[in-house]
Parts: sequence; C-alpha cells; structure tokens
Amino acid sequence: MLRNGLEPWHLIVVAIVVIVLFGSKKLPEAARGLGKSMRILKSEAKAMKTDDVPATGGTPTSSTVPAPEAITPSDVVASNEATTPQQAATTAK
Repeated sequence: MLRNGLEPWHLIVVAIVVIVLFGSKKLPEAARGLGKSMRILKSEAKAMKTDDVPATGGTPTSSTVPAPEAITPSDVVASNEATTPQQAATTAK
C-alpha cells in the first residue's frame, strides 16, 4: 500500500500547498525566525555541555571567588547614624 512513501511529486504538491496557504511574504519571515531559533538552541545546548564538563577533567575545583560578607544589624544601624539629619529627612519623604 505505501510501498514508495514519498515521491518527488508528493513533495512538489506539499510545497505548492504551503506557498498557497502562507503566501510568499510570510515564508521568508518564518524561515528567518526558524533559523534564529535554531541558532539560539544550538548555542544554549553548547553552553550547557561546557558547563557540565569540568575544566580540569576529573575533580571539581572550589571557587576562587570569596564569599560575600554578611551584613549584620549593627552595620545597618551604623550606616543610618552616619547620615545627616538633612539626608534622613529627604529619604523619609
């Protein structure tokens, strides 16, 4: 029944139907959008692969970025006392 699945004339008929349905103006825009989407997908997949693979090969390394310092309530009170009454009045408005 489906011995010769898709023959060249099947593809021509499908192409004609697509052109008639979507028009010649929308097809280049759709192809451009599809191309941009494929480029974004490819770059994101590549970024995910490079993120998963450690740089040194085997053992994960610790981060060289120091941890941020914690802000304590005394730091907040000290910074509020450092402001002048005029600055405090303008920030209260």
